[in-house]
Amino acid sequence: MTTLMDRKRPRKPAPTKDEPLAREFWKHKSLEDMSTREWEALCDGCGKCCVYTLEDADTGEIYRTDVACKLFDTTTCQCSNYAERKKIVKDCVKLTPKKVPKLDWLPPTCAYRLVGDGKDLFWWHPLVSGDPNTVHTANASAQNKTRPEGRLKTPGLMKRIIQWPEPLEKPPKKRRRT
Repeated sequence: MTTLMDRKRPRKPAPTKDEPLAREFWKHKSLEDMSTREWEALCDGCGKCCVYTLEDADTGEIYRTDVACKLFDTTTCQCSNYAERKKIVKDCVKLTPKKVPKLDWLPPTCAYRLVGDGKDLFWWHPLVSGDPNTVHTANASAQNKTRPEGRLKTPGLMKRIIQWPEPLEKPPKKRRRT
């Protein structure tokens, strides 16, 4: 398997941890040209890539469930062991610029998919809003909407198919204090 780190073309030096990312870098760079730090920052933290999806073999239609990978923490909406995930979960798919266009199960709101298709990020993306919680506020994440996989097999997963809510199109209005 080829990962971002295995590519033959040398990567541009990534900004240091304290150095800010270039403003709106995703508008000016392809997925392939992003540094590792930019690639990781592009993730909106929705966690939907950790949720099990099923594909109808006859129609190709994708069905989303409310069942998440055993490493997915539904409260934080993050992988509980990101560094070791491939060792622990053998079928975990590491997203790469070459894989993204082929992964039909990525949600249409996925930042990697959007940028790969030449589209802009939504208002709730942390790189746009400046706040990592707007993805949750916009109802665009899997936070507190999943259950762990446990011992479910395909028939059990079919019973867990749900219709995920659409994210808010605009930021909610702030309430006035009385």
